[in-house]
Parts: sequence; C-alpha cells; structure tokens
Amino acid sequence: MPEGLTRQQLYDRIRETSKEEYILEEMVRLGFWSRDTDKPSIPEALIKQEGELNRQLNQLLSERSKYRDKKRLLVEMRKQRMAQAKAKRAETKKRNEQKRIERAAAWAEKKQQDIIYLGENVSAGLNKNQSDTAQLQKYNLPVWHSATDLAAAMQLPLGKLRFLAFNRSVAHQTHYQRFAIPKKSGGTRIISAPMPQLKAAQHWILENVLYKVSNSGSANGFVPGKSIVTNAIPHVGKDLVINIDLKDFFPSVAYNRVKGLFCKLGYSEQVATILGLICTEPEVDEVLLDGRKYFVAKTARVLPQGAPTSPAITNLICYKMDRRFEGLSAKYGYAYTRYADDMTFSAKGEAAAKAGQLLWAVKKVVAEEGFVLHPDKLKVMRKGDRHEVTGIVVNQKLSIDRTTLRKFRALLHQVELTGLAGKSWGKGNIIASMEGYANFVMMVKPEQGRALKTKLAAILSRADIKAEAQAMWKNEPPAEQPAMPPANPVAPPAPEKKTDDPWWKVV
Repeated sequence: MPEGLTRQQLYDRIRETSKEEYILEEMVRLGFWSRDTDKPSIPEALIKQEGELNRQLNQLLSERSKYRDKKRLLVEMRKQRMAQAKAKRAETKKRNEQKRIERAAAWAEKKQQDIIYLGENVSAGLNKNQSDTAQLQKYNLPVWHSATDLAAAMQLPLGKLRFLAFNRSVAHQTHYQRFAIPKKSGGTRIISAPMPQLKAAQHWILENVLYKVSNSGSANGFVPGKSIVTNAIPHVGKDLVINIDLKDFFPSVAYNRVKGLFCKLGYSEQVATILGLICTEPEVDEVLLDGRKYFVAKTARVLPQGAPTSPAITNLICYKMDRRFEGLSAKYGYAYTRYADDMTFSAKGEAAAKAGQLLWAVKKVVAEEGFVLHPDKLKVMRKGDRHEVTGIVVNQKLSIDRTTLRKFRALLHQVELTGLAGKSWGKGNIIASMEGYANFVMMVKPEQGRALKTKLAAILSRADIKAEAQAMWKNEPPAEQPAMPPANPVAPPAPEKKTDDPWWKVV
C-alpha cells in the first residue's frame, strides 16, 4: 500500500480509473515499468485509454442514476424548498413579533409621556406641540408647548388630563349632569352642569387663561368687575333703545371654533385641542341596553350651557363682532353694549331715525360672524315706552319695574303670614328665585335691596319655613337660575384644595 494513503482512499482512486491503470502508475512510480520517454508503449496506452473510458462510464452512470427517478428528485427538491421557506417564515415571524413588542413598548412609553390620541375627528394636529411664545407673551399668558407642560401646570397626571379631554361617540359615563329648567319666555333650557373634576379643571382654565385676556369694552356679561348695571348705564335717558338676542348662543359655538380661539392666542395645536375638548361637549342621548346605560353623542361638540368657561369663551369669540358693532354705533350715533347674547343699541335725537339702517347692518354682521338672530326677541323701544335693558328700567335713571317690586313685597308679606305653601316666584325653586330677585334689586337700588334681603333672611330663618323648604326641596327638580342676572364677581372661587391631594381629586 502506498505511503500516506488509507485503504478507503486506495479504493476510491482505483474506482475513479481502473485497477490496471493504478497498478501501471504505481509500477512507473516505483521504477518497475520502463517506458520510452518520447512516446508511451502500446500496453501503457491501452491501459490509460481503458482508465479514461472507465471514468467517462462512471460519470455517465452517475448522471443516469441521478435522473432515473424524476418524481423522487422533484419531491426531494420540493421538500427542501418547503423546509427553507418554513424556516424563513419562522424567522420573519419571530422578527415581526419582536418589532411588534418593541412598538408596543414604545407606544406605551409615549402614552405615559405624551397625549397622541383623543378620539375620532379631534386628534389631527396633536403632533404639533410648539406654541407661539411671542403671541402668548402679548396676551400675558403662561407658555405651555405640550400636553406634558399643561398637565404639569395643572398639577394633573397625564392620564387624568387625557380622561377629561377624550372625545367618545359612545361612552358608559359622562362628565356632565344634565337637567331641564323652564325659560321665562316658555319652554325649557337644558343645563349641562359639569361633574366636580371637570368643573375644577374648567375653573382652572378660566382663571389661568381666559380671565387673563382682555374683552371688548362693550362686553359686560361674565366679565370681572362688570354687571347688568354697567351694561345698562350707557342707555339711560335715550330716545330709542333696541334689544337683540342671539339664538342658541352657546350651542352655536362649535369645538373647532373654541380650538381656533386657543390657537389664535398662541397655543400649540396640541394644547389648544386639549383645552378645546375640556371646554366643549356634545349633546347626548341616554340609552339603556342590557341593563347598562350608554351616553350616545347626537351632535358635534359645542359649548355647554352650564360650564363656567362657556361665557368667557363666547366673550373672546365675540370680540371681533363687538368691535364691528362699536364701529357701526359710532357711525350712526348709537351706544352699544352686550351682556352674553343680549345686545343693546340706543340713540338720542336725530340718530334715532337711523334705526333701520343700523338694524340692516347688524343683521349682516351677525350672519358673517357665524351667529343667528333670535326672530322673537328683537325689541324696539321708542320714546314714551318703558326702556328696559337686562331687566333694569333706563328711561330717566336706573330703576326697577315698580309693579314687579310691589308683587315681591306682597309675596314676602304672604310668606311671612302663611308660609311657602301655594306661593310661587319665577318658574323654578321659589327660595332661589326670591333670593335672586333680592340680589338683583340690591345691585340697582342698594338700600332697597338690602332691606329686602334682610327681611327675606329673617323669614327663611324661621323653623317652620325651614322645615317647609326642606320638604319642598326633596320633591322639586334642580332650582332655576335667578330671574335676573346677578353681578359678576371679580373671579369665580377657586376649587377647594385638600391638604394632601391635588385639586383634581374631588368627590
């Protein structure tokens, strides 16, 4: 056996050629076979040719065996491809699952650090979190660029802020308690009173944003330091007084308009969206299904009647309209004031004859500003009529309707004698209505009002009246607002804070 070769290697070499050719090579190598150097001998050539033929034959036999069973070959190839594809799918699935886990973790982390979705149709723009610092400084407003900044300023967890602002078409709970109260003109008005947590947030927005922005000089309703008295004073002693009301004032102001107001003040779209959502709410239907109550939105989001932020927002939205009316009033020689949706124009002398021109221009401005005039509440009071502005008589001086005042004094006398049974004042809770009227009188006529309030307090402090009032409260719906608008405080009371809890943890 040649050195360095194993038995198997020896067999493989013989198999590749032939036994004779291998023996010949070994004999030549070992010197046992002499050959002519110029050309091989005949036996040597025959042996090499035989070896070459054997190699070719072996190759042909190998190819033949490979293609002898095509079906088996195809099955093997298919199995191999399927195994490769399966392994590739498993690898892709594993890689995609890892990406999904990473995305979910990133999303969860982002939700903890930012607000990126607040419901359908309101979430566009939440990625824009850069406020206009110069514009905010112009209005002396605090600078918040993002939801995180706003939550920190409100001392509110980001999740709680998201909960208060989230827009749902169908929900199991609501941020508002809704009830109907009768209107003075007939029918009912739906009041949406915010729940404590949302109400506290709205008060915070009112004090830290809305009250910092100046209103027009003609706005008197719900403006710190102003009241129905300041609204009526410019119209005292005029020959012509015109009262105009806007129809569905708060519900006519949609969410997009509120959000646009906060953007105009300089806040980023993210902050403006959150503030706008907190201050608006859709009208809802209460649906009971399978014993569970659902609140289903039936309108777009609007300013709710009853939220503390609604009046201040409308004052700012009406700023341009007020300025246009101020310009019209100066042009035609009129005085103009507005208390919420109640607008008053008055004139003296020759200017009173231009009422038709003024009203035509006013209707055009109201339509252009996105509001609708109430068709039944246009009132023109000429010379000789009783001129009344937000409940105050202004013919010669600020005064109160004498007939109504006499009736109220008579009511106090009757209640003092026979109690509350069978008595009424206004269209709501009699005690709240009486207290509201006494406050109204005190604003216009301080001495008379003070005397009425003292007498009313003495009557209501009696034990029998208290017992009767408590029995009435158990069976009556929520009290109506005072018949006459009260004076505005300098600012609404801040939500009461507990010692250990932030302001939003109210019950």
